[in-house]
Amino acid sequence: MIDKKTLARLKGWFEEYVDAFHTGGHEHDRNIDLKINHTWRVCFEILDIGRTLHLNHQDLRLAEVIALYHDIGRFEQYDRYGTFNDLKSEDHAKLGVKILKTSAALEGIDRDTRELILRVVGYHNGRTLPEHETATCILFTKLLRDADKLDIFRVVTDYYLTKAGSRNESIELDLPDTPDVSEAVYADVAAGRIVKMDSLRTFNDFKLLQMAWIYDVNFPRTFQLIRDRGYLEIIRNALPQSEKIANLCIKARACLEAHCSVEQKAGS
Repeated sequence: MIDKKTLARLKGWFEEYVDAFHTGGHEHDRNIDLKINHTWRVCFEILDIGRTLHLNHQDLRLAEVIALYHDIGRFEQYDRYGTFNDLKSEDHAKLGVKILKTSAALEGIDRDTRELILRVVGYHNGRTLPEHETATCILFTKLLRDADKLDIFRVVTDYYLTKAGSRNESIELDLPDTPDVSEAVYADVAAGRIVKMDSLRTFNDFKLLQMAWIYDVNFPRTFQLIRDRGYLEIIRNALPQSEKIANLCIKARACLEAHCSVEQKAGS
């Protein structure tokens, strides 16, 4: 069980842990703060989605703890390697699990709940949902993946709208910002598949990977927010203008609208 007092203590542990990664260097601290702010926003998003599913208070607190710790590996990753690119460093989810196991982060939480948190954190950045897992684990993994996507959409679309020639290579995963789109990435998005991270060759590939996330969304609230916030349109406008890419965007938009229409009919 996670009560309000335990949740407050875990938030305090998180704040103390991540603050230690500030060095005073402008670029370094900017990217540490990027992940701190991302974490708090994912906490907000996961609670918002959870409430639409009518989760009880205990499950909502559990969801918030999972969101709080989902990217705990990012801070050591960036401090050690100077990148958020897992392929150029190490898998941040697995690193996060190691940190949670060897620190006091989960003190005061019963063993079964600790194990569930560790599993969900370890699964959250997988290309697909885990197989052969409990229904509870799948539910919280879906919640985290949707909440995580919502805030990454926010981060990248804010960046596309305000970039104006000033690059943040950490957001761009150190990928070259060239006009190219890789054939493997195009093929995955055209087929409605999630793009493999090791297929990324350019920053445009990364933008298409983000667009393809629409095929990996789980809950009606998430689809609604993606539409209301205009994320797909912003990504589309950040991509090269070509017929091939336009067709991908039309297909992704149709997927979004189809899910929103189903939800509207269900609620009418």
